[in-house]
Amino acid sequence: MARKVRSTFVSVVALIISLACFYHQLFSQPPRVSSVNLLSPPFTTTTNPIIVIPQHQQEEEKQSSHDHVISTVSVLLPAWEILVILMPENPIPLDYDTGQYICLFPNNDTSPARPSGILRFPYRATFKCDLPERLRRRLPFPPPVLTTSKDNPPEKNTSAPQLLRWNFLVYESLSTENDVILFVKGLNNRQGVNRTPNEFRCVFGDAVNGIRTAVTSSIQEVFRCRLPEGNAVSSSDDKPIKISLEIPGQNLAVPSVAYYIRSRKVAPEQPKLLLCACTMVYNAAKYLKEWVVYHSEIGIEKFILYDNGSDDDLERVVAEVVDQGYNVSTSFWLWPKTQEAGFSHCAVNAKGSCTWMVYIDIDEFIYSPSWLNSSKPSDQMLKSLLPKKTSSNNQIGGVGEVMINCYEFGPSNQKSHPVNGVMQGYNCRRKEENRHKSIVLLDAIDESLLNVIHHFQLKDGYKMKKVELQHAVVNHYKFQAWSEFKTKFRRRVSAYVVDWMQAINLESKDRTPGLGYAPVEPQGWLEKFCEVYDNRLKDLTRRWFGTESESGYLMAWQI
Repeated sequence: MARKVRSTFVSVVALIISLACFYHQLFSQPPRVSSVNLLSPPFTTTTNPIIVIPQHQQEEEKQSSHDHVISTVSVLLPAWEILVILMPENPIPLDYDTGQYICLFPNNDTSPARPSGILRFPYRATFKCDLPERLRRRLPFPPPVLTTSKDNPPEKNTSAPQLLRWNFLVYESLSTENDVILFVKGLNNRQGVNRTPNEFRCVFGDAVNGIRTAVTSSIQEVFRCRLPEGNAVSSSDDKPIKISLEIPGQNLAVPSVAYYIRSRKVAPEQPKLLLCACTMVYNAAKYLKEWVVYHSEIGIEKFILYDNGSDDDLERVVAEVVDQGYNVSTSFWLWPKTQEAGFSHCAVNAKGSCTWMVYIDIDEFIYSPSWLNSSKPSDQMLKSLLPKKTSSNNQIGGVGEVMINCYEFGPSNQKSHPVNGVMQGYNCRRKEENRHKSIVLLDAIDESLLNVIHHFQLKDGYKMKKVELQHAVVNHYKFQAWSEFKTKFRRRVSAYVVDWMQAINLESKDRTPGLGYAPVEPQGWLEKFCEVYDNRLKDLTRRWFGTESESGYLMAWQI
């Protein structure tokens, strides 16, 4: 009897280990493809039919489901989440955000389809749904059908393609006057280890009749492709062209959900702004107003947010600050763990409207100890950190990047998000500065768009200027109340730092000391990382932005 129990226990353990290994391999490695015929269209086979039937038509029309079929493409994201993207030739459904859609799978399982945002260039509606547990046990994973009803399912198609995999995908593109930039997962997976450009070719259109051009740069997730000569490829806003990469040496085409849209040079309506800020956000609505109000008052003229799939009140808060006169724009960027790629995209996309770009996070605030005696903020304060205007600043050899060190603040005994904001709530930090953030001259950024920890590689001839702590510092409110910090724990945005929830590389400096890899509040979290009480920015902002009320102080971002 004991031998039988022991044997059963061993079998169960073996099963758990094999499932864990399967899951790790599924989302940590690109799919194995021994041979893919480059002459077979890799793009058309990645689409599958979906049914979009508005509710008001269901009673009126009893037609075949195929009378309402449009096409889509589905991508398997981490945590068994499926991204369903409508193809660009299909309009955004009028009832897109009504919550009536479901994902219907071949075995008749369903899961709710949640509206997840609108992709631009070209405009495409997206939904997210979960892959049912019964379908996670066997490959290939089938794509879902999107519908408003399970009562009229589509005909089953045994030859339907499997889901695209997020870890091997061309997911975004950006056209310039001279080339096309592709953003690709699964080719350069390690920081500092990049495959050579001559290993790839860019394909405009389908794999049979498409136009191929050279790849000129391969760094991180950014690949630059030459434009086809002459008018070999033309596009218009209503007929975008699928674009992807192929690897001739491996007889392999990278699946793609990206499109080529010809760049149009438009004369700027107004001169470039001197100083802008770009950041990637996820569920940051409660922090946004404080971050925008403060930095706007000290000199940032425009804020560009790359929304990484937020599902909080971000849109409402953005609308509020815009109504109050602040220049804030949002770019929908739902791709997980792509912070470096998003910053590269921003550097190119904002080049026509911004001269210098501040790259800091939503929980980071720049200030100078020299401001501590100032009675009010000035919009020249941050700009005073930039190089003085001389003839050399506009030529090769000028300063192209200003680097500012960071102080990392701890929970400071806060059990929830401070009602007055992070600058008022967190006042205890580590003693030594750690890492740095940057203000970058966009024209000085290297063509590769290589960036690491909020700073960019510069073109030859440009130099970096490091600011001393007595002149400027970034207060990084990194380790907040546990209820806030656990969101960061679960969602790392950088492609090249360890995932905190994987039990690998536990000694990495990217990890929070003592946290481990489980999303469980460590003992003594309230007092962690508290080595120096630093009230300088707290006192300064209270003087600048605080007003007395019956309940204490109200800050400008609370009004």
